[in-house]
Amino acid sequence: MRTDLAAVRNRGILAHVDAGKTTVTERILYATGTTHKRGEVHDGTTVTDFDSQERDRGITIFAAAVSCAWRGHRVNLIDTPGHVDFADEVERSLRVLDGAVAVFDAVAGVEPQSESVWRQADRHGVPRIAFVNKLDRLGADLDTAVESIRRRLHPVPLVVQLPIGREDAFTGLVDLVHMTALTWVDDTVHVGRIPDDLVAEARRRRGLLDEAVAESHPAALEEFCATATISAGTMETALRDLTRSGDGLVVLCGSAYRNRGIEPLLDAVAAYLPSPLDVPPVRGTVDGVERERPADPTAPFAALVFKVVAAPTGRMTYLRVYSGTLRKGEEVRDVGARRNERVARILRIQADRHSEVDEAVAGDIVAVSGPKSARVGATLCAPGAPLLLEPPVAGDPVVAVSVEPRRAADSGKVTAALAALVEEDPSLVLRTDPETGQTVLSGLGELHLEVAVEKVRRARGLEIAVGRPKVAYRETVERGVTGLRYRHVKQDGGAGQFAHVVLDVEPLAPGEFEFRSTVVGGAVPREFVRAAETGCRDALADGPLGGHPVTGLRVTLTDGATHVKDSSELAFRAAGRFGLREALRASAMRLLEPVVEVVVTVPDDAVGTVLGDLAARRGKVVASAVRAGTAVVTATVPLAELFGYANRLRGRTHGRGTFTTRPTGYAPVPDAVVATTV
Repeated sequence: MRTDLAAVRNRGILAHVDAGKTTVTERILYATGTTHKRGEVHDGTTVTDFDSQERDRGITIFAAAVSCAWRGHRVNLIDTPGHVDFADEVERSLRVLDGAVAVFDAVAGVEPQSESVWRQADRHGVPRIAFVNKLDRLGADLDTAVESIRRRLHPVPLVVQLPIGREDAFTGLVDLVHMTALTWVDDTVHVGRIPDDLVAEARRRRGLLDEAVAESHPAALEEFCATATISAGTMETALRDLTRSGDGLVVLCGSAYRNRGIEPLLDAVAAYLPSPLDVPPVRGTVDGVERERPADPTAPFAALVFKVVAAPTGRMTYLRVYSGTLRKGEEVRDVGARRNERVARILRIQADRHSEVDEAVAGDIVAVSGPKSARVGATLCAPGAPLLLEPPVAGDPVVAVSVEPRRAADSGKVTAALAALVEEDPSLVLRTDPETGQTVLSGLGELHLEVAVEKVRRARGLEIAVGRPKVAYRETVERGVTGLRYRHVKQDGGAGQFAHVVLDVEPLAPGEFEFRSTVVGGAVPREFVRAAETGCRDALADGPLGGHPVTGLRVTLTDGATHVKDSSELAFRAAGRFGLREALRASAMRLLEPVVEVVVTVPDDAVGTVLGDLAARRGKVVASAVRAGTAVVTATVPLAELFGYANRLRGRTHGRGTFTTRPTGYAPVPDAVVATTV
């Protein structure tokens, strides 16, 4: 049965690790009758944390979508990860959501990753409501948590509930909008009068809510000035408007573990968060010209791919339908790949379970099978009405490991498995280092890579060895040689080989190589000079210090000799190669290491710690600035010293520090470090 678009809510759950996102999701599924048993994270029985690694680790790793119904509304919900290493899952989810519930721990308040996901939602303009969870815990305090939200995230909190009881004695809530009490007995909510000992406090808080809403909403202000209060109907309208504009943050509270506060949260989702009709039409481009598509089932079909699961049993493509209607068996256009694909099945998502439907309309979040080329960020649309939607932006990898099969026979299987992994997660980058020959997997953090490799091991039964990537060092000439003579003579019964070269070697700027000839009198013909140059370039592949490529030198051919019968281009190429190798062994060489520019963003109170750590990694600070409580430090650091830096930075800044890197070239390795490097 098709649901009216005005009754659809596409929203996500955002929070720091262990704030209770997955438990909130489980209780929502239970309250809506979607499940008949409450799943628990610690028991590994939750619906959305269905992956074996999620259950083993007790954290959400992969964004999981579920669908449920609540009082005439269909709620499409995405439970997102809270660990910083999986921020890209959050980014892709926010790209297709119309609203979100931000969950906060009533004891800890705003935690580091709470800030990160809040900033991500700000970038996407996603309206939010807040749910302060775990009010049953020792030390839980709603007012303290709300103050941390105000201070750290800077919204205008509009607290619409008052807890009844504290910590273990938490039994219910006062609804400040309707001025009623909600209590829970055996998972059943009861509506009644406000307890006598809370009436005065409830009235005081309702007065504060009236004033805060009146300050930001014209209609509420008009009513407040006329009657000194705001009616429940006007209050609900004002809260909806302020939520959708971002001028206010509705704050609710409860304890998901004890199943208290979930029904009012669902009511708030339905009342305050936008439907697909309440958000602006999706914008895309057609032949470079910007176009809009309304959330209308009768408009041309357009959808964005936000998740791909390339399982051995079949490929599943997750879509947010922005306009039009998609029917089973129809052909769609993959705009980026410039090819048409047929949709075999359309599936309503329930985490790892699915139910087949005949069609999906604007506002739906569904999975389809059939398309084989669509990648994350691809646009699927009606073949006769192309539209290219803006894809989600993948995070830049900051950590890398080398990966290789433990058994040579598994090489092809491992390569295919890693390619499928990268197809599912665009924040992973797989490459083969042309210098070291290693297969290198890069990602957003060490846990991100650990989970990715373990996924291949479990899903494909493959043994993979993981190690630190090799650093691509260089060697350069610090002091050269003059007049090095090399004679290449070879006689093996047939035509012989003879070449005689005299070489000068001198240093140049790092990264440069120059070959020139000052031979006079035709001692070495021009074609043999070119062959000698080719041989010298061959010799640059492995230097005398550690077999690293050589750079930063000038080679001059000053003299030479030929044989009338045995000299050839092959002989002079060999003379150039072996002659330069001998010249490099006679020169004073210096090892060079790759250096990157690191831009670290941290709270200003962590600058000293970060500077000390960078200095310990042989980093040189080149710039620093502080703005709005945030410090940005720019430094050059040897690449070899950055392994493990992501975890160290997060640990020293309590998860609030981030960094980006950019290669800047090579620099000499200090003598004290050379002994451990070569």
